[in-house]
Amino acid sequence: MADNQKKMVEAITPMQDDFAQWYTDVVKKADLIDYSSVRGCMILRPYGYAIWENIQKDLDARFKETGHENVYMPLFIPESLLQKEKDHVEGFAPEVAWVTHGGSEQLTERLCVRPTSETLFCEHYKNIIHSYRDLPKLYNQWCSVVRWEKTTRPFLRSVEFLWQEGHTMHETAQEAMEETERMLNVYADFCRDVLALPVLKGRKTDKEKFAGAEATYTIEALMHNGYALQSGTSHYFGDGFARAFDITFTGRDNKLAYPHQTSWGVSTRIIGAIIMSHGDDNGLVLPPYIAPVQVVIVPVAQHKPGVLDKAGELSARLKKSFRVKMDDSDNSPGWKYAEYEMKGVPLRLEIGPRDIEQGQCVLVRRDNREKVVVALDELETVIPQLLQQVHDGLYARALQNMNDRTYEAHDREEMVRIAQEKNGFIKAMWCGDLDCELKLKEEAGVTSRCIPFEQETLSDRCVCCGKPAKSLVYWGKAY
Repeated sequence: MADNQKKMVEAITPMQDDFAQWYTDVVKKADLIDYSSVRGCMILRPYGYAIWENIQKDLDARFKETGHENVYMPLFIPESLLQKEKDHVEGFAPEVAWVTHGGSEQLTERLCVRPTSETLFCEHYKNIIHSYRDLPKLYNQWCSVVRWEKTTRPFLRSVEFLWQEGHTMHETAQEAMEETERMLNVYADFCRDVLALPVLKGRKTDKEKFAGAEATYTIEALMHNGYALQSGTSHYFGDGFARAFDITFTGRDNKLAYPHQTSWGVSTRIIGAIIMSHGDDNGLVLPPYIAPVQVVIVPVAQHKPGVLDKAGELSARLKKSFRVKMDDSDNSPGWKYAEYEMKGVPLRLEIGPRDIEQGQCVLVRRDNREKVVVALDELETVIPQLLQQVHDGLYARALQNMNDRTYEAHDREEMVRIAQEKNGFIKAMWCGDLDCELKLKEEAGVTSRCIPFEQETLSDRCVCCGKPAKSLVYWGKAY
């Protein structure tokens, strides 16, 4: 068994050779997922699901700190309900899965398996919003959704995936727009402070915005290979859904008004971002604050008297403050080192007979493999410092990758050349016309990632057509 497992650890394709295969090797060999018999659906194994649980726990606390409450909506949406918002249903039509039979009987009305829940929330809000005193409504739900994707890849794009979707209603447009940006900032802060991911914040072009939204805001991360990954979105709907569903309230002036709506979401694809931003040729490198195991204890020469006892004592003690695992299996220490490197555990604690005699142990960082000898009575002080150093090191490396892979293009020829030769973000000016956006996708193979909040002026001309530019846009290849 140990020999077979050792071979599995070694059989990770180098990312420089084949990045897609490297990614697949990592998610499989780190026991994050397994494939199911349902096309495009993955099984989240305990280690993979534990990462999502830690993400969920942190985000959920942030949502509640900003006044949001969790609810749960039905899995099914009647077709007549979905049809009430024309732009929305047209945007999702190619991806919708339909239920047509209940048992052996054909349903009188098809049921959509939710691809997202705006229509369900609107139906509910119509029943509970009557006065300005009922606003705002700040709701969120944790659930799964189904989108019938043609091509799938674990975490990045699957037929069914887990996410959270916030849906809020507000008295004024200003309040709703403030909510939209506030929640985008919550996501960006979470990525920086918990996932060690630097992200770009900005607005999507009209072509790329969410179906039915007036404005979509996004955080965009950059992977090791220079591909962008949309990592979270926040949408401002104005009162379009409220009008479609006839949701009204009596305002402060005693007149009927329509509330203004937002939605925002992060899904399990963020785990894909973690893998592709921090991983290396030995497997996962997990940010400490979401790692299922923060410290793995590896007894060295565990057959010798007192070693397992001391390791067990340390495990019980450190579990009070950290997520800890002790591996007392009969695999060799070398196998264990490779196994937990592959699983991305931030810190490895090695302890053997000589360490016990000297009242110390060795701590090894996953991100750079630096070793430090630590007195046993100082572990509760040193471990938090090292975990923060691992986090900071991961963030600095990811930020360096983003900076090194961000380019400027001043005309169409330069844009095409950069896109052909390199992967990354390409900053370029844009006139705002859809034709230019489509032409750049056709000729350079890039899509608009976002119109950043922090604008620069590289020139006064559109990179594509040469007409007066309206804004700077980040472009790139993306998952």
